[in-house]
Amino acid sequence: MRITEDVRSVFKRDPAARNVFEILTCYSGVQAVIIYRFTHLLWRYKLYWLARFISTFARWVTGIEIHPGAVIGRRFFIDHGMGVVIGETAEIGDDCMMYHGVTLGGTSWDKEKRHPTLMDGVVIGAGAKILGPITLGKNVRVGSNSVVVRSVDDNQTVVGIPGRIVTKKISDTDTFDSYAASSSDRSNDPTVQAVDSIIERLAEIDKQMAKLSSNSEGSQVDSKELENK
Repeated sequence: MRITEDVRSVFKRDPAARNVFEILTCYSGVQAVIIYRFTHLLWRYKLYWLARFISTFARWVTGIEIHPGAVIGRRFFIDHGMGVVIGETAEIGDDCMMYHGVTLGGTSWDKEKRHPTLMDGVVIGAGAKILGPITLGKNVRVGSNSVVVRSVDDNQTVVGIPGRIVTKKISDTDTFDSYAASSSDRSNDPTVQAVDSIIERLAEIDKQMAKLSSNSEGSQVDSKELENK
C-alpha cells in the first residue's frame, strides 16, 4: 500500500523519526500526502468539488497545498512542510523529497500542462521554486531558494536565481543528499569561474605593470649615468 510506503520512507530520510505513531500524528508532510492520496482517488472518479474541498481542509490543517489533480509517485516525503504548493498538472516520480516553502508552480493560465515534472529521486531544498512545464531528470538536486525555469538533465545539481547547473554527480549512492549541499562543487560554478578568471587576469596585469615600472626605473638610471659622464 502506498501510504504504508510513504510512512516507512520517513525513517530513511529523517533521523528524528522514532516510531510510526509519531509520524502519523506529528508529521504534517505525511498527513498532507495521506490526504492527497484520498483526494486524488476522488479526482479520478470525477468528484472534483469534493476532492478540492477536502484538499482545502488539508491545507488549513497542514499548511501544505497539494492539488488533487497532481500525480505523485511512491515514497514521497515532504519534510517540515509548511508553505509547500504543488499545482494541478504537476507530476512527481518515485522516491522524491522536498522541504518547506517549495513551489511547483505554473507559468500559464491556459488549461494545459503548465506545472513541472519531477523524475525519480529528485530532492528539492527549502524555498526553491520550480516553475513551468519543465522536467527535472532523475536524481536532480535543487539547492535551497533556487528558482528553476528550464529543464534539467539526470544527476545534475542546480542552485541560484535563475537556477544554474554547478556539478554533475559521478555516481548514485544510498547516502541522502539534503538541500543539494554535499555534492555542490564551487569549482564548477560558472559565476565562480568567471570571477576566478578576472582575478587571474588582474594578477597578470599587475605583473606586467611591475615589469614596465622596473624597466622604466632602469632607463632613468642609465640616462643619469650618461649625463654624469
